[in-house]
Amino acid sequence: MPGMNHESGMMSSSAAADFNDADAMFVTMMIPHHQQAIEMSDTILAKDDVHPDVAELATKIKDAQAPEIEMMQGWLEDWGVDDGDPMGGMDHGDRMMSEDDMAALNAASGPEASRLFLEQMIMHHQGAIEMAETEIESGQNPDAVALAHKIVEDQTAEIATMQDLLDQL
Repeated sequence: MPGMNHESGMMSSSAAADFNDADAMFVTMMIPHHQQAIEMSDTILAKDDVHPDVAELATKIKDAQAPEIEMMQGWLEDWGVDDGDPMGGMDHGDRMMSEDDMAALNAASGPEASRLFLEQMIMHHQGAIEMAETEIESGQNPDAVALAHKIVEDQTAEIATMQDLLDQL
């Protein structure tokens, strides 16, 4: 049947709506993950005494992830998928920061804030890479799979940068 998504039996209005459960899971989990990375970046950028290279990296992360959030929210809308948490609350397998982690980052200053941000963001990026690798293996939507490849590439490079910065602090 034309326009039929054979995976789910749902009618799709376009090829952009061709997605499977892995795509929906990836996008609905990656949006809050990216939002937290932006929150972490905003936290570190609000401090006066942060290492300039750390502040530059935080700005780069915000600039990369904010448009990706908008793009993913658009996909969910196109797909007719509710952007609520598909897992009924994420566990820390996705390496999201806990409230305590965020509070520690908020409270820290100077070199300690820079160090905490880098350590937390490395773990956060590792979680995003794991989610992206699952999407690459199981996803169906070409745009979502392409974003997953970009996340793996970008965030692997950022982890290397963050490791170098940690070594310098």
